[in-house]
Amino acid sequence: MNHLRSTKDDRRADITWIVTDGTVGMEAQGIAVAEAIGLRYSLKRVQVTGPLRWLPKQMQIYVPSARYLRSVASNESLGPPWPRLILSVGQRSVATALALKRISEPQALAVHIQNPSVPLRHFDWIVAPVHDAVSGSNVLATMGAVHRITPARLSEAKGHFSDIVEGLPHPRIAVLLGGRSRAFEFTSDDAAQFGSSLALLASASLGSLLVTPSQRTGPEALAAFSRNIANIPHFIWNGTGANPYLALLAFADAIVVTGDSVNMVTEAVGTGKPVYIKSLRGKSRRNERFHSMMRKAGATRPFAGRLESWSYAPINDTELVATVIRRALGLDQLA
Repeated sequence: MNHLRSTKDDRRADITWIVTDGTVGMEAQGIAVAEAIGLRYSLKRVQVTGPLRWLPKQMQIYVPSARYLRSVASNESLGPPWPRLILSVGQRSVATALALKRISEPQALAVHIQNPSVPLRHFDWIVAPVHDAVSGSNVLATMGAVHRITPARLSEAKGHFSDIVEGLPHPRIAVLLGGRSRAFEFTSDDAAQFGSSLALLASASLGSLLVTPSQRTGPEALAAFSRNIANIPHFIWNGTGANPYLALLAFADAIVVTGDSVNMVTEAVGTGKPVYIKSLRGKSRRNERFHSMMRKAGATRPFAGRLESWSYAPINDTELVATVIRRALGLDQLA
């Protein structure tokens, strides 16, 4: 990993601002890229306030920067010293990131992760998954979401959370639960049926379940799911204490993911382990393109209540993205 050396002429040279709406999945993608680049980073969780919040996001980018930033609430200061790099994630952060780019002096490099839904020329680079169908000379296309899953991080996570799997038999099946979204449903009945099918699988294979819910997993759905796996050896993260998410991926022999979450599926296939997709009720063409691509890559298969064995190269384009950005910042010359 390369690290930029600060100089007297550029006091902010080794700083990255990650600009998001505070959503965990968004922040994780920004952190993944910042860490791969090798720069220190600061998380800026932003929200537009006042009358400007009613202005369509595609129009917000044309509001003068100083005026716009006066309407942005943030957990940290959005003033100087300015960052060398601005990493924004998700559409809610687009206008703030561009305002910061214009007002920073010297001007920061601006990289947006995901489709910004504004003219691409406003950013220096766009990092977008192939299934978003975004194309342009400044677009870096990835197989899925950028992520932090590496062999080293998985190994480290094992050491921190070995107690949670003590006594749980193999095969250990990690279950990554999503939930309701604009495109998909995950009711209590859906969750109960899913729990029953996993309980049957674990019982038939004499294995165990390692379960982690997400922010979209409703409490009623989680309770229904939990009831139906109660008699199977299992661990369910209850949301308190340190998040064992990476450890569950590390300890798993196989992974089952609800298909609503591109982020969780991409992180799961970063392990190189068999990944099964549990379809939820609903429809998203973008989501369908993503899952089709992952199946063709040999990384995932539909969840059908049985375990199989296959192999593929772990999928992680984060380092490829980081290499391009390091080059644009001139960091390779300072390694």
